[in-house]
Amino acid sequence: MKYAIGIDLGGTSIKYALVDKAGNSFFEGKLPSFASVSAAKVMEQLIKAATLLKDEAAKQNWTVLGIGLGTPGIVDETNRIVLGGAENIVGWENIDVASLMEKQMSLPVVVGNDANLMGLGETKYGAGRGCTHVVFLTVGTGIGGAVIIDGKLFNGYANRGTELGHVPLIANGERCACGAIGCLEHYASTAALTRRFSALAKEQKLSFDTEINGELIVRLYHENFPLAVECMNEHFYYLGRGIAGFVNIFSPQRIVIGGGVAESGSFYLEKIRAVVKKHVIADCALDTKIVAAELGNKAGLIGAASLIL
Repeated sequence: MKYAIGIDLGGTSIKYALVDKAGNSFFEGKLPSFASVSAAKVMEQLIKAATLLKDEAAKQNWTVLGIGLGTPGIVDETNRIVLGGAENIVGWENIDVASLMEKQMSLPVVVGNDANLMGLGETKYGAGRGCTHVVFLTVGTGIGGAVIIDGKLFNGYANRGTELGHVPLIANGERCACGAIGCLEHYASTAALTRRFSALAKEQKLSFDTEINGELIVRLYHENFPLAVECMNEHFYYLGRGIAGFVNIFSPQRIVIGGGVAESGSFYLEKIRAVVKKHVIADCALDTKIVAAELGNKAGLIGAASLIL
């Protein structure tokens, strides 16, 4: 049997597993990434994760073809060097991650942007199976995305494209963390939802016994708490308008949504679909379906492994 090591690097943890050609994962594990310490420490943890899996494969007499790594930030067009853009990892820029890992592990290494690889994983083995044209969105602290065209990742010139969370949505809007004005991420992410709810709660002198987060707001929404209903409806409106734009541009077979409040139930997709229907060009939508992601927190490592398999 032949396998690839799939690794998903995040700001808090590193998820890893051995993955076969059918997208099944084995010996899944998690390590702290130490992203707030240094790039060198992160590299140590990546090597540790890969070594654990390589040793486990040896015990099973399994062949490991190589290592696929998903990372935040921009990866160069050779899929080997992290150029930058990963604000949640200290010093994670201009690092030839592939060469460093290959030297230590004696296996070929391919590196890609984490959101892109989550989308690739969902397309090959999850909610986008059987489709050639897919737009993937992960809605969490930010909004990440991936575009699959003719069954392949579309990365734009020099691997710089598909920053779907930073499509300008609101003219003369508020400044996004990226520095631009009116980005979809700034208005439609889970962080935007909690920021808006918290600000209005403060204005209305409301207090809560627990942390204000997406889970709380969704629960209050189902209880018809007026502020939660107002904020969730804003969230649906902004995200739905953004998705309508992606449908008009790409005419995909699937829009796959995962992460954060997006996985809170079927009601969520129903609300998004209703907004999209109002703003999409019917001829572009054709057979587009808006569906929930299926692979959960394994999408990134499975997508990373698929670069090797």
